[in-house]
Amino acid sequence: MTEEERNQNGAPEGTPEGTPEGAPEGATEERPPETPQDLLEGADSGETVEAGLDLGPAKGPALDQDEGQIQTDTQRNRRKERVGMVVSDAPEKTVTVSVEALVRHPKYKKRVRRSKKFMVHDEGNEARVGDTVRIIETRPISARKRWRLANIVSRAE
Repeated sequence: MTEEERNQNGAPEGTPEGTPEGAPEGATEERPPETPQDLLEGADSGETVEAGLDLGPAKGPALDQDEGQIQTDTQRNRRKERVGMVVSDAPEKTVTVSVEALVRHPKYKKRVRRSKKFMVHDEGNEARVGDTVRIIETRPISARKRWRLANIVSRAE
């Protein structure tokens, strides 16, 4: 806006636009903050109101495609956990853990028991055959070991 237009609007020459008369230079006119009620009323008048809601995929337990089990954590870079029974402890610092899962048959809809064996790194040689253990996914430790022992849930009798 030029100085001539300001003079026509009634603002003094030295006052910037939007500054009330008598206010110090650099101060701008403040509007009251919008309340949620104002936003709702604005939505009725046909204005587009952004609610700020994330409309991305729903958060919740994800179905683990490997075993048909529910993962506990759905964020990226989180390690998978399994609970299974030790079936072999012969190698040094390694146990073989069998993890069972109930999977629904695609055609007959009956729940079928599936089992898978994992080679698990056991640094302290603590687990014995028959123990129920919790294992955690980890970096490759050897050619077949991608899991490590988290803790022993229960000991064999």
